[in-house]
Amino acid sequence: MIRTLSWNVNGIRACARQGFVDLLNKSEAAIVGLQEVRATKEQVPSEILQNKNYPYQFYVEAEKKGYSGCAILSKKAPEDVLYGMQDAQFDREGRLITAVFKEVVYLSAYFPNSQEAGKRLSYKLDYCKLLHKFLKNLEKTYPSKTIVLAGDYNIAHEEIDLARPDSNHDSPGFLPEERMWMSSFLSEGWVDTFRHLHPQTVKYSWWSARTKARGRNIGWRIDYHTVNSDAKSRIAGAEIWDDVIGSDHCPVVLNLK
Repeated sequence: MIRTLSWNVNGIRACARQGFVDLLNKSEAAIVGLQEVRATKEQVPSEILQNKNYPYQFYVEAEKKGYSGCAILSKKAPEDVLYGMQDAQFDREGRLITAVFKEVVYLSAYFPNSQEAGKRLSYKLDYCKLLHKFLKNLEKTYPSKTIVLAGDYNIAHEEIDLARPDSNHDSPGFLPEERMWMSSFLSEGWVDTFRHLHPQTVKYSWWSARTKARGRNIGWRIDYHTVNSDAKSRIAGAEIWDDVIGSDHCPVVLNLK
């Protein structure tokens, strides 16, 4: 069994002060993907960098300090690590890192927010399209490996995935164009692992801190593990750890046979 964990930590330094290392050590995850690290590797707290349970750590940073950034931490050494998608407009924001392991190619992705009134919608959709192309190339390059796209997609796909769909059809993350892309992505064989195993379960992975929504569980499910269609039979478990604090998001977990 291989367990992977993904978490938008909303600033790794702040998350570290709220028990990140304890959660990491108890998680039993072989691979951990982080988003919104918002720090250079040199700024990551030493108790994380020097954690003996995760000796292999790789970080991709945004050009803008204190913004975005992704990471992958693992118990075993990857065969290769890829930074970004070789496209400057997205890579400068530190939105993707990929690690190639013996059985799994694991991507930690932080999708752009489309912002109010769809200000960055076209940018986001361009990112989604390029990422899908990047995934297809990985499938061709590593035909025998499971591809896992983990991260904060900033998309609630269906009405079941947010607490108040009726009042959010014009909200970033639930815009028709974003949801349409997600539907198209899944229709091409990619599997939303949580929804695959829990088709009717209502659980959220993000709550607005501004409105103190977590205490009322007014949330959105925007954090995912998706896998390529060939890996569907390997899905053994998919969880949302909504009792874990430390960020406005919570960890999502995938178990693979």
